Parts: sequence; C-alpha cells; structure tokens
Amino acid sequence: MEKEEDFMHDDGSKKETRKFKRRQMGLSCMLNTEVGAVLAVIRRPELTPLYNIPSSEDSCDSSVISSLRSLRSLIFNPQQEWRTIDPSIYLAPFLDVIQSDDVPAAATGVALSSVLKILKFEVFDDKSPGVREGMESIVSGITSCRLEKTDPASEDAVMMKILQILTGIMHHRASALLSDQSVCTLVNTCFQVVQQSATRGDLLQRSARYTMHELIQVVFTRLPEIEAKDREGDSESDMEDGDEGGGLESGYGVRCAIDIFHFLCSLLNVVSIVEADGSTSHTADEDVQIFALVLINSAIELSGDEIGKHPKLLRMIQDDLFHHLIYYGTWSSSFILSMICSTVLNAYHFLRRFIRFQLEAFFGYVLFRIASFGSTIPLQEVAVEGIINFCRQPTFIVEVFANYDCDPCCRNVFEEAGRLLCKHSFALNGHLTSLHIQSFEGLLIMIHNIADNIDKDGHHLGPHTIQLPTYRPFWEEMDKEEEDLEDWVKHVRMRRLQKKKLLIAANHFNRDNKKGLEYLKHAKLISDPPDPKAYAYFFRYTPGINKKAIGEFLGDPDAFYLQVLKEFTATFHFQGMNLDTGLRFYLESFWLPGESQKIQRVLEAFAERFYDHQSSDMFASKDTILILCYSLIMLNTDQHNPQVKKKMTEEEFIRNNRAINAGKDLPREYLSELFQSISTCAFSLEKTTVSLDMNPSRWIQIINRSKVVQPFTQCDFDRRICRDMFACIAGPAVAALSSFFEHADEEEMLHECIEGLFSVARICQYGLEDTLDELITSFCKFTTLLNPYASIEETMFTFSHDLKPRMATVAVFTIANYFRDSIQGGWKNIVDCLLKLKRLKLLPQSVIDFESVDVPTTPESGVVSPTDDHKFGSQRVASMISRFLHLSSESMEDGLTLGSEFEQNTKMIKMCNIGSIFSNCSNIPKECLQSLGRSLIFAAAGKGQKFSTPVEEEETVEFCWDLITAISIANVHRFHIFWPNFHEYLLSVAQFPMFSPIPFVEKGILGLLKVCLKLFSAPRDEKQAEELIFKSVNLMWKLDIEILDTFHDVISHSSSKILIEYHANLQTQIGWKSVLNLLSPVWRHPENYDVGFEVLIALFSDGTRLSRTNYGDCVDFAFGFFLAKNIPGEKKKMILDLLVGSVKMLIQWHRNQYTDPGSNASIASYSSNSSIEDYSRGTVASANFMSQLSKLGEVFRRTCLSRQEEVRNHAVSSLYKSFNLAEELFYLSPNCEHYFNSVIFAMVDEIHDKMLEYSKRENAERETRSMEGTLKLAVELLSDMYLQSFRQLTEIPGFRGIWLGLLRRMDTCMKADLGQYGSSNLGEIVRNLLRKIITQMKDEGILEPREEDDMWEITYIQIQWSCPSLKDELFPL
Repeated sequence: MEKEEDFMHDDGSKKETRKFKRRQMGLSCMLNTEVGAVLAVIRRPELTPLYNIPSSEDSCDSSVISSLRSLRSLIFNPQQEWRTIDPSIYLAPFLDVIQSDDVPAAATGVALSSVLKILKFEVFDDKSPGVREGMESIVSGITSCRLEKTDPASEDAVMMKILQILTGIMHHRASALLSDQSVCTLVNTCFQVVQQSATRGDLLQRSARYTMHELIQVVFTRLPEIEAKDREGDSESDMEDGDEGGGLESGYGVRCAIDIFHFLCSLLNVVSIVEADGSTSHTADEDVQIFALVLINSAIELSGDEIGKHPKLLRMIQDDLFHHLIYYGTWSSSFILSMICSTVLNAYHFLRRFIRFQLEAFFGYVLFRIASFGSTIPLQEVAVEGIINFCRQPTFIVEVFANYDCDPCCRNVFEEAGRLLCKHSFALNGHLTSLHIQSFEGLLIMIHNIADNIDKDGHHLGPHTIQLPTYRPFWEEMDKEEEDLEDWVKHVRMRRLQKKKLLIAANHFNRDNKKGLEYLKHAKLISDPPDPKAYAYFFRYTPGINKKAIGEFLGDPDAFYLQVLKEFTATFHFQGMNLDTGLRFYLESFWLPGESQKIQRVLEAFAERFYDHQSSDMFASKDTILILCYSLIMLNTDQHNPQVKKKMTEEEFIRNNRAINAGKDLPREYLSELFQSISTCAFSLEKTTVSLDMNPSRWIQIINRSKVVQPFTQCDFDRRICRDMFACIAGPAVAALSSFFEHADEEEMLHECIEGLFSVARICQYGLEDTLDELITSFCKFTTLLNPYASIEETMFTFSHDLKPRMATVAVFTIANYFRDSIQGGWKNIVDCLLKLKRLKLLPQSVIDFESVDVPTTPESGVVSPTDDHKFGSQRVASMISRFLHLSSESMEDGLTLGSEFEQNTKMIKMCNIGSIFSNCSNIPKECLQSLGRSLIFAAAGKGQKFSTPVEEEETVEFCWDLITAISIANVHRFHIFWPNFHEYLLSVAQFPMFSPIPFVEKGILGLLKVCLKLFSAPRDEKQAEELIFKSVNLMWKLDIEILDTFHDVISHSSSKILIEYHANLQTQIGWKSVLNLLSPVWRHPENYDVGFEVLIALFSDGTRLSRTNYGDCVDFAFGFFLAKNIPGEKKKMILDLLVGSVKMLIQWHRNQYTDPGSNASIASYSSNSSIEDYSRGTVASANFMSQLSKLGEVFRRTCLSRQEEVRNHAVSSLYKSFNLAEELFYLSPNCEHYFNSVIFAMVDEIHDKMLEYSKRENAERETRSMEGTLKLAVELLSDMYLQSFRQLTEIPGFRGIWLGLLRRMDTCMKADLGQYGSSNLGEIVRNLLRKIITQMKDEGILEPREEDDMWEITYIQIQWSCPSLKDELFPL
C-alpha cells in the first residue's frame, strides 16, 4: 500500500515537472519569436521611399541589433526558470529598440508589443531578482520612446501600444514596487498622449482617456492599503518636502497620490480670458475640465474615507479642489456644473466630516445662486438637480440642518434649499415646466424623508417647544460623540432658537440700537453683566445687521467696547492673506466710522491681529501694519473718489511708505502689488452689502476657520429635530403643494401631490397643527364644494367629470380620519365641505350610527393625554394611498350616464368614511375637539351658510346636530372638560344678529337629550358635567319655549327614562329641576298622562329618588300634574296621598342629619366637638325642614281650591295628616308662625273668599254649599291644630300673632253671608270651636288677666265683637 502511494506521489511530481518545463519552454519560444519579429522588421525594406528612410540593416544602430542577437543566443541555452532571471537581461534589448532614434516606427511598435507580452505573460513577478530596476527601466524606456522615423498612421499605432503598456505596468504584480516618481511619470506620459490625441483619431483619444482613467483607478485603489508606516511621513509639513510613501523599500504611496491629485486639480485651471469690445469673457477648455472632474470623481470614489487619514491629500481637497469647484461652478456650463455637483456629492459621502464650511460655501455661492431666477433655465435645472441629489442621501437634510441651520454663525442651508425648491415649484404662468416638476419632486423627497423618519418607533417626542432658561454662549458647540444624545438634541434645538432670537435682535438693533441690545439681555443671548464676546459674535455673524452702527460701537472708547473690539477682531483668521486682502475682508464686516480716533482704534485692533497671524518676517512690528493700513485707506480714497482730480501714482505711493518698517523699506514689489490691488478694486468702506462672489479673502477665511471650528457632525434623525426642520419650510411647502396640485393635469402628478399631502400631515401631527389647518384649507378649495357662486348643478357636473375635485375630497376626509387629533382651525372647511355634500344628496341618510359610537373607558378625571400610540405611522401609508387608485380617470371612462355618475360619486363618498371621523374621536385633544364643536355649532346656526329652501335649512341643521351629538357621546368620559366651551359657543350663537331659533333649537334639544341619556347611563363622581349639560338644555328651551310642547313626546320619554332608570346618577339640583321642567308639559298633553303619572309614582313611592335637593321640585312637579285637565279625582287623591307620605322622608332626613341619597355628606362629617357648631347646624336643619314642610303645605293649600269637593276635602285632610306626621319636629323651627300664616290661615281665607265668590254667582248654590262644607273642615282643622299645639306655641315669640290670627279667621267665618242662597251654617260651629279653645286655654292658665299681658283684654274685645253670646259665658264679671 505504501509503495502504491509513493508511486502515485512520484507520478504527480513528474506531471508538475513536465507542466513547469512546458511553461518555461513556451516563454522561451515567445521571447525567441519576439526577438525574431523585431529583427525582421528592422531588416525589412520600406515599400514607400516617401520619407527617404534607409532600408538596409546598416542604417540601424549596431548595438541594438547585437543586443537582440545576444538575447536570442541565451534564450535556449541553458534551459532555466525565467522567474529567477533578472528582467533587465531580456527587457534591455527591446527597450533599446524603443529608445533608439534610428529604428523605424514599425520596429518600435513590435518592440512595444514584445514588452507588453512580457508583462502580460508574467515572465517575472515581484519576487524576481532586480524586479524593481526592471520595472523602472520599462517606465524609463516607455516614457522616452523616440519616433523620429515614422508617419502619422504608424505613430498612432505606437501611441496605442504605449497606452497598453502603461496599463500593463500598473496592473502588473510588481507595480507596487514602482517609485512615486515613476508612477507620476506614467500618468504624465498618459496625459501627454491624451493631449496629442486631441488632433488625431477618435479611437486614440478614447483609448488615451480610458488608460488615464485606469491608471488613476489603480493608484487610488491602493490608497486604503497603504501601511501605517507610509502615513507617518504624511505630516503637516510642506508638500514639497519629504518622501512619504515613496521610499526605495515600500514603493509608491501617498506622495504619488498627492502629486497626481494636485495635477488633476490643476487641469481645472485650463481657462483663458478673452477681451473683446471692452468686455472680458471666460473661455474654458470644457473638455479638459470634464476629463479632470471624471478622474477626480474616480479618485475620491476609490479612496473613500481613507483620504481623511492623509492630511496633505485632505488639505488639497479642502483647499485646492473646492476652491476650483466653487470658482468654476459659478459661471461654467451646465455640463461642467453637473460634474462639479457629482464631485461635491462624492466628497460629501466620504469626507463630509472634514469639509463643513466648504459644503456651506458650495451651496451658498454656487447652487443657491445659480438656482435663483437670474440664471438660465438649463443652469437652474442642473443646480436644482444637484440640490435634489443631495437631498436623496439618507441623512443629508438632518445633518445640514444640525450643522448649519442650528448654528448661529452659519447660513440656513436646509431652509434655503427647501424654500428654493418651493419657489421653483410654483407655476406662475399656469404652465408646468420641467423645472417646476423637477423642483416639486425634490420638495417631495425632502418631505417624505422627514415624514418617514419622524414616524420611527423608539423615539421620544418630547416638548414641542424649547425655552432658554439661562444664558448659554450661542457660539459654543457641543461634540456629539462626547455627549449624551438627548443632551445633544436639546443643545442643537436650543442653538436654533438662539439663531432665531438673534435675527429678531438684529431687527430691533437696526431700528433702535439700545432696544436691540436690551432684547439680547431679555432673550438670554448675553450674560448679565454683559460678555464682550457675546456682543462681538452678535456683530460678526448676525446677517442683516446695520454695519454703520457696528462701526460706531467698535470705535467707542469705553473699556467694555474696547474689549468687544478685541473679541470681534479675534473672530478673523488672517493666516495666508496679503495685507490688502485681509484689510478688505475686515472692512466688509462693518462700516468704518467717521471719527479719526475711532478709525485708529479699529485699525490698531486689526494690525495686532494681522501681525500675530503672519508667518513671514516681512513686517518688523504691528506699527508697520498700522501705518500701511492708513496708507492703503488714503490710497483708496485718492484712487476712487471722483472729487480727487490728481491721482496718486505708484511711485508716489512707494515713496510715501519709505522707512516705515522699523526704519527700513518694505519690498518694492510688495508695495507695487498693494497699489495695483487697491487701484483695481476699491475697499467697500461705505457699503452695507457685500459681494456675492467667492473672493480670495473669503476663501482663506473659510480655510482658516475650518481649522479651529468643530468639524461636520454626522447624525441621524430625531423626531424633535424633524419637526423643527419642517417648521422652517412649512408655509412655502404647503403653498407649493397646493399650487402644483392646482396646475397639474397628469394623473401621476396628482397622485404624487396626494402622497406629499399625507406626508405633510404625518409631520404636522407632531406639534404643527397650524400648518395642517393651512393645508386642509388649501385643498378644500380644490374640491369645488366651497364655491359660493356655483349652483348645485354646476358643482355636481364639475365634481362628476373632473378627477381633481374627487381626489381632493377623498384626501381631505382621509386626513380628517387619520389626523383628527391634529386638526383645529381646519375643521371649519371640512364641515363646510361636508354640508355641501349633504346638499348635493351625496351623503347617505344616516352618516352616524349612534350605537357604534366609541366611548372609551378612562380615568375618573376624564383627562385624555394624546400619546404617540395614536399617531399615524408610515406603516399605514400604503393602505391609505391605495384607495386613490380607484379614483383614476380610467375607472371613470364608462361613467357617462347620470345614474353611473351618481353611483361613482356615492362610491367615492363611501371611501371617505365620514362617519368614523365623528364616532371615533374619543381621544382627540381638547383643542381639536373644541374647534370641531365650534365649527359644527356655528354651521348649525347658519353662520357662513346659504339655504335655498326651509327644508334644506332644516336638513342641514339636523345633520350638524347629529354630528355634535356624535362627538359629544364619543367624548362623554371627559364631558366636563370640553362642554364649557361648547356652551359658550351656544351662547354666542344666540347673540347672532340674524339668528333664528327654529330649527336650531328644535334639533338641538333633541341632540342634547341623546347626550343626557348617554351621560346618565353610568354613574359619575363629578357633578360638573350634569350642571353643564342642563345649562345648555335650559338655554335651548328658553330660546324657544314652545319647543317643549312641539316635541313633548320625545322629551317626555327621554326625561322619564332619566328619572326612572338613571335617577341615581342625577346629583345636582339643576339636574333634577331641569328634567322635571322638561317633563312638566306632559300634563298639557293627555296622551302622555300615563308617562307622567308613572314618573310621579316612581318619585314618591320609592325613597331612593327623593332627596332634599330635589324635594321642592318634585312637589312642584306633583302639583303640576294635579292641576292638569281631565285628571280623574281618584288620581288626584292618590297624588295627595303620595305627598303626605313624603313627610316621612322629611322626618327621616332631619333625624339622620340630612344624610339622604341626594347629599354627599356623611354622618361622620357632621361630628364635631364644638357645641356652637352643633347648635348652628341644628338651627339650619330645622329651618330647612320647615321650609320643605311649608312648601308641601302650600301645595295642599292650593289643592284645597279644587272644583271637586271630594278632592278639596281630601286635600284638607291631607294637610292635617302631614301636620300630624311632622308634629314632633314642627316646633323645633322658629318659622312656625310663618307656617300658620302662609298655609293654615291662608287656606281658610282662600276657601272663604272662594265661597263668597260662588255665592254671588247665579245658579251656584250647590257650589256655594259645597265650598261651605270645605270651609267647615278647614275651620275645624285650624281649631284642632291649634288645640294640639297651643302649649308649644306659647313658648315662641310669635304666639300672640298666631292667636290673633285665629280669632280673626273665626270672626270671618262667624259672619259669613251666602247672600241669595241663605244663611251660613258655620256660625254655630265656630261658636262651639271658640268656646272649646278659650275654655281649654283658661284651664291651662294661658288665657287669664295679667298686668304685663293684654291678651285677656284683646280676646275679650274680639269675642264681644264677633260672638257676644259667649261673652258672659267665657268672661264672667
């Protein structure tokens, strides 16, 4: 077995050996063939002696031929491995041919092909001896290729082969060993071919450009692979010094990439200036610029963020590249601008952390400026497309907002971009162009991006607004990486608020300097005491501020403002600037004051700062700079003031500035440059605006500032930041959305508008309710339902034949369904649209199903706090958008008949799902609910409505009240929170000048009764809701009191249900009183007697329904039933018996200290150790008891006048029974005298008067005698009650009055005269009653002669007057 394995191993080795030998033999044959081919071409005679080139072998250099022959002799002898041979041995003969002057082009081409084969066949690799020198020799040979004896066709072929070899070199395994210089040489050679190919064939030119691209790819692909040791030399030293990454051991590296990138940037400068007709124009080689931009893009894409690890290469991108891009981007063609935008976008992807201010400058000086209306349409389209491409990046808009819009020292890049897209989305002439469509798509991208990220789960919403509780320097930034995310978000939002307040302060400052500075303190933008640095940054970075005022403050001699001047100047960075550039930039930030002393202070501060930032030793001291600044300002005045006739010459300027540098002269060339600069371009000493161009001083300032300010912060979306972002562009975005929808005709565009509409709504639900209201208002007008001048027929025709109104209608009501929690003022327009649909008969008969109204279970407080769970998320967008697919124009093609149109419109309205808007609104915030209620109530009252017929008005009012009822029932759990505002709206409606209570009150009271039934169907702890609803109910029937009779049937059944089924939930007096008042008209309608009597029995037969709060109202209600017509006597007597039985409840409440079902007080709550409190409470309780008993007694008194004798007599006996039941508590009250006067005495008087009235009528003897009988019972009642209680009555202060009152009534009855019907029978009865009363009083010692009391004398006189026959018997002498 082992032998077999050894045999197989030997056999495999032999195969590998044979394979290796075959390869080596193949390489040898290939080299031999190539040598032979070169020799053959050299020996071949020329066919065309056009160029007089010798054709003999002798004309060639003998050394070239001998080297080729020597190589041929070594190829097959001896046989060996080519990889181990120094490549220079077999490369040198071919390279000699390539570099030879005497070799024809054909031979050069063959030699180049041979070298290319050697590279492609990999005859050597990176391990071969002498490979570095071999590769270098190839580079040297190829780049020094000589074409002395050639023709154009052959030259093109040679160039093509050179390009192939350049590619082969860089793709070879050993290319990494090339030096930086060699790689740069290859690239330079390739570019030379590119240049030469410009005048040759298109194939060569394309091949050269492709090869250049290949070389750049290879070089910059290797950049991420460079080892750390290659980066150590890449320091902050000058680019020309050092040999980083290109040493003999490591091969080419960073230095090579730096040089090549610098070369590519220089290609952007291929621009010539042409002057013609007195004007200067820029003529650029766009072909070269585009080629350079393609290569730069490729380099950035391949290197990625690795560029940030190489400071020199990064500085080149930050400075050289962006400076060129911004400069040429402002005036290049649309194609160049497009490429520039792509380059900047690539730089943003990989290097945005390092190019914060460069990006800001690119947007401000290039994109925003070109995208404005001053440029041509193609350039505007390219600029807008560039902005849109940035907005397509996942986190671009939020990063831009956080880095620029929330930085008081930067411009509002996001806001400007959004507003610019909005501005271009407007179709001013009514026609949509490609620019309008492009801008609108960009705006939608921005809106969708915000909406999708604001809906992300896991984010805490936080407060809608942010305050500045304390002073924080607005120029200080926070590093996101070092701080908590929550703190960073708060910091960013706070800086945004500071930025807004700074603009407000600037506005105040421009009007009144002192008020502006005071506002800074009030807004906590500066500390107390003030910080000079805060003033300095306010003057320096706040846009639109009055620069003349800044100059005056900076020149102020006060110590504080001197420090402000110092801090202000410290915000400038003058490194790398010439003096004229720095001074020019410095003076652009303010208006130089007019006083010489102020000018001196300002220039001294500048001179000191400029001197500190100079790296050269040109200036001996800051005094030199100060003197030179004065000289430049004077020169500026001399050269550019039209009043100066004789201008200063350059020589005079130089002579004036001799020996100012510590006694020495400044370089003449330097002073000459300064003179030319000032003469050519004046200082803007008195300009309030600055140039919009990117000048050198501004660019140097950007570069210097980027070195000291925090880099670009990369971040993700946060809900609060998203809300703040959209708030910046909310108004223009809504206007643009509406305008585009108005002018769009294509269905696809309309659908895009609708999607944008929903995205805006998704954003607005997080604290931007005003914007959502504005959006709804805008889109409601597209429904054509709010046109006041269109007839119903016109509206119906437009609505049926135009897709846009239908889409707008479904969109509006879809928003009302999904975003009802955020709608406030927009409800008015929604309600108006809804009412118009009702008039168009497009709504079903019953929009609201009251049985399906959702009433959630909430805490006792009833307060609903909207949470993020109720917010509309992105996961529901698809289902919402899908409904619009059914509204396409294709689906409407067959809708030609009236019937089909109506069916389609009805189907469309069904899609709106209008009913759920109102039945499922139980969780909407209070403000939204109030706005909805106000809109419905005002619409029901006719505000803003026009009715053509009374029927239409009634239907509209009924519909509105149905909706009001639905939302009230849905929110019954928090009725006490929202209804006070609803009641105020009802009061306001009643004050309308043209208000008509019909049918508003009729429909309103029915709706309110439905709410009452829902409200009282469950027990409630708080009483406010009950009071509120009945205040509104009472308001309704008081506006039209006849309403109680008009709808007595519905009102009586609703009221009886409340009193019978839900009586336990009626807790307030106003509630009971109101319900009983509503039920009171039942006695005027015999068909409802049974309902009323059932309620009456339920009230008085069950003690759980009566309470001290409702007792008086229930008694009044019973009396009302008693007075009703056609009530049988038996029922009246039953009512009286029920009232008598209620006295037991009065006694029970008094004994239990009023802890009745209607009282919330408990027995324990009345326990007190204070006797004074006990006495006071007992007195109040007795007074309440007597008040209720008197109330009952007055009812009995009034029933004693009934026309039915048996009922009258029963009433008298009922009064006596009630007195007997309450006798034990009767005397505890101090109001006993009032009871006798108002009830007992009044009853006798009224019956007596009624009897006399009957006695004067004709044919009324029976009625008179009947009333006489009742009076007899009343007098006996009076006598019995007095005899029953006179002992207790004597102890009260009013006893004397009661006794005299009794004697007067007896006297009246004694002298009663029935006139034509004969004498009365009362005399004897009264005489007996008096005898009995006086006798008993004398026996008890109450009535007897006393010196201090005249009751005996008064009684004697009264008896003598009324009944003389008893005088002697009762008062003997």
